[in-house]
Amino acid sequence: MKAAYFEETGPPEVIQYGDLPTPEPGEGQVLVKVGAAALNPIDTYIRNGANYWELPKPFVTGSDLAGTIEAVGHGTKKFMVGQRVWGTNQGLVGRQGTFAEYAVVDEHWLYATPDNVTDEAAAACALTGVTAHIGLGADNARLKPGETIFVHGGSGGVGSMVVQMAKAIGATVLTTAGSDEKAELCKELGADHIFNYKTQNVAEELLAICPGGVNVIWETVREPDFDFLVSIAAERCRMVLMAGRDARPPFPVGPFYVKECSLHGFVMFKATPEEMAVCGEDISRWLAEGKLKPRIGKEFPLSEAAAAHQLQEDNTLRQAGTLAGKIVVKP
Repeated sequence: MKAAYFEETGPPEVIQYGDLPTPEPGEGQVLVKVGAAALNPIDTYIRNGANYWELPKPFVTGSDLAGTIEAVGHGTKKFMVGQRVWGTNQGLVGRQGTFAEYAVVDEHWLYATPDNVTDEAAAACALTGVTAHIGLGADNARLKPGETIFVHGGSGGVGSMVVQMAKAIGATVLTTAGSDEKAELCKELGADHIFNYKTQNVAEELLAICPGGVNVIWETVREPDFDFLVSIAAERCRMVLMAGRDARPPFPVGPFYVKECSLHGFVMFKATPEEMAVCGEDISRWLAEGKLKPRIGKEFPLSEAAAAHQLQEDNTLRQAGTLAGKIVVKP
């Protein structure tokens, strides 16, 4: 099979495109013919040498996929050959990734793709959708209908999922964007109030709309400005973080605890199969109902996986501003 893989970590140029043996499903696994895969920042961190866990060699990059089951291993119970599925959590914890014509996946990491949803859409919602769902759920933000949520960066991969899921839950959504184009995208996603952080005083204008502050804050910035966040927080505001592992921003302890705020951090790939299955069922239903519409910023053929990694890295680490939405790679 054709695959995008690397033998040693490093810059995007270490990614090779070539032939690898087609894997065979083992106990409780299925072989998926990949229709589409999606790229996430964590894929670029792993490729660049982030020492989270030991990688097999050669290592196929990619966390997300959607496709059709080609074969099943012994003991599988959930899916059959010919069914369409989507999933995430591959290419993590030492598992092989999804940037290939075929991928072997433990069936408990897969979810049924609705008939009216494309592989591209399902893949583009995978890791980002599960992340948003876990962060908004009972163990973290506990977002309820009628509450207000501020999403810092509503046009990004996870941010766009949070905006749409918050609307599906019944919340009022306030968000930021860095351009008129991205602001329009946030409007299309359902955001109620959008602020251009380059031209507007976000704190001042947000508090004019929500004088008491917002109930939930979802922070996508790697180095959060906690003075700003606390200033727009309501009493007992729940803050969800997506900061980089090396982030060490100053923290206003006094103002934070006086408002009785809480801070929530989580790692998607540490969720159990049972926890992720709840996310998968909701995401599939919302996709089928049209309540969740992924924004695909760029599509690449599998042979150009290195260029896809470069584009993602330019925008994640260098704030190039040349990507709005997810990168999808197609075998």
